[in-house]
Amino acid sequence: MPKPSSRISGIVPSGKDGWEVHSAAWARKAAGEDIIMLSVGDHDFDTPSQTIEACVAAVRGSNHHYTPLPGLPRLRQAMAAASSACTGVETSPNQVIATPGGQAALYAAAQAVLDPGDHAIVVAPYYATYPNTFSAAGASFTVVETPAEDGFQPRADMIRAALKPNTRAILINTPNNPTGAVYSRERLEQLAEVCREHDLWLLSDEVYWTLGGGEHISPRSLPGMAERTLVINSMSKSHGMTGWRMGWLTGPQEMITLLINLNLVTTYGLPAFISVACAEALENHYGVKDIAERYAARRTIFLDAIRGANEVTVRGSEGGMYIMLDVSAVEPDDEKFAWGLLDKEKVGVMPGSSFGEAAAGHIRISLCQPEPILQEAALRVRRFASNYRREAA
Repeated sequence: MPKPSSRISGIVPSGKDGWEVHSAAWARKAAGEDIIMLSVGDHDFDTPSQTIEACVAAVRGSNHHYTPLPGLPRLRQAMAAASSACTGVETSPNQVIATPGGQAALYAAAQAVLDPGDHAIVVAPYYATYPNTFSAAGASFTVVETPAEDGFQPRADMIRAALKPNTRAILINTPNNPTGAVYSRERLEQLAEVCREHDLWLLSDEVYWTLGGGEHISPRSLPGMAERTLVINSMSKSHGMTGWRMGWLTGPQEMITLLINLNLVTTYGLPAFISVACAEALENHYGVKDIAERYAARRTIFLDAIRGANEVTVRGSEGGMYIMLDVSAVEPDDEKFAWGLLDKEKVGVMPGSSFGEAAAGHIRISLCQPEPILQEAALRVRRFASNYRREAA
């Protein structure tokens, strides 16, 4: 075939990324082994029934046609209200644009603020698609780690040290995937100061904002930041709708107007019946309280069960759907630990180094399992950690 573009060829680099453990665990479970899957970040329960019925009614109500490029007016109104609650800044429908999922909102944000040859900063540990999303925009990036011993909180001095003359944007995620860290007001204020001083965009991924264990602070609410912050949001985690692919981007009205042109050449709008159901789910907060309470309870149960485990330390883990365990005192090679845990105890987890060097020596635990399974998994992790060195010797 003719040569593909360098843009598409360079989005995902070759090489190992730690997902081999997850893939092996899935394969072994599919083959009939009793594997506890703690590596995937997808709910183990269905979308709330009210949302499903709203979608069925929307299909039967002839919502089968094209929708406006930025989203149905009703949907944008509902998303604006959700953004007002999420960011603490009163938001109008003209300041939001609907996208097919949070990843599409992130892609739109990167395309909106970066030209080929520009530079961005990614605060780590990070969600797996972040670097490749910048690559898709033709931009270079520097990963700035957050120290584990500091609870994975961002440090402005480390970010300043990574700035370049062509730096245009910084990307953060709070509550964080994979660490569960909820960024503090103090650290976000310091980060905002860097953005204002150097006239930078801040891309703030806040898809886990309803699942925080502490106060959620959006940098958009800080002085001088609403005009330079793009907030990525999604219904996947908050409303139990991962497969529905509905997200949105919030930002200055002028930027959102420009982004309508991106939808013109990418999505050309979103499905009408899904849009109607999502608007109703946002308006009525279907599932939000129950899902937040469910994950808060699971976090407490797992942490109680793992507490006191041999040389295993909890890092971050205040919010989101994950817990990060520091296993470096047991085994510095987190991928080796994860493989051993799968082989010996039949528990599948993600090696922390899959998400950046800051998480090396850690494993990420997904809370997307019922409480009894999480308790059993914690016992298996404790047993594996306790026996690890004796068996190695």
